[in-house]
Amino acid sequence: MNEKFSGSIVALITPFKDGKVDEKGLREVIEWHIASGIDGLVPCGTTGESATLSHEEHERVVEITIQSARGRIPVIAGTGSNSTKEAIRLTKSAKQAGADAALLISPYYNKPTQEGLYQHFKAISEAVDIPLFLYNIPGRTAVNILPTTIARIAELKNVIGVKEATGDLKQVAETIAACPKEFIILSGDDFTTLPLLAVGGQGVISVVANVVPKETAAMLDAWFSGNFEEARRLHYHLLPLTQAMFLETSPIPVKTALWLMGRIDSEMRLPLYQMSEPNLVKLKETLKKYKIF
Repeated sequence: MNEKFSGSIVALITPFKDGKVDEKGLREVIEWHIASGIDGLVPCGTTGESATLSHEEHERVVEITIQSARGRIPVIAGTGSNSTKEAIRLTKSAKQAGADAALLISPYYNKPTQEGLYQHFKAISEAVDIPLFLYNIPGRTAVNILPTTIARIAELKNVIGVKEATGDLKQVAETIAACPKEFIILSGDDFTTLPLLAVGGQGVISVVANVVPKETAAMLDAWFSGNFEEARRLHYHLLPLTQAMFLETSPIPVKTALWLMGRIDSEMRLPLYQMSEPNLVKLKETLKKYKIF
């Protein structure tokens, strides 16, 4: 197992204040995560509202994350785009800033063919010499990277893994079977982290870890130490909180939770909007049960 990119990796939120990236708030959140035992950081992914960051903001958030981590845990920078040229630019910038790897969402909206997906990732792989993770989340991109295509992309020299957010364990198993033994499978779906580990996954890029980094890390630690009963207990312990993180489109609930916990401002960028009152009540009730609000 590649221990550098395993365990509980947090899909970082991007805090905002008065319309700008809250750099101080971001640094504080990162320090809290590291102190809580998290195994890695992913800035500028879906949870980080990357789609509404300017290129300058995107690069700055990645830079701050790397500076704050100070080599203590790896940083996998989100650098994907539905434009291959733009993805190459963001990936080059992440490498220059010192990222340990890059996470590349499959092109959204364009709806490329499987061949188009392969050529997209091939172009990035050839343009930037940095470890690359694919990010497969067809619920947001409208295109599923099929296991046969992932296996083909895995042959590219610096593509080392995939963040799997299909929620389909059959596809995960087929991907693991089709790819080289050293290819890393990370869950991109908190609900299926534990079963994904059981079929050969190496960790999770987690939304709920934003709120309970220590507990999420403990679940992964228990699994990898062979304490499967404890891992299962923590999985079910965290399940109601995980469900609460998806009461509305992510990252609306997780940012609202962190605001209620006093860690960030409640600000997010349109078209994301504040939680409805009924869902806010449900979120507060859940957080109170976990004694984190």
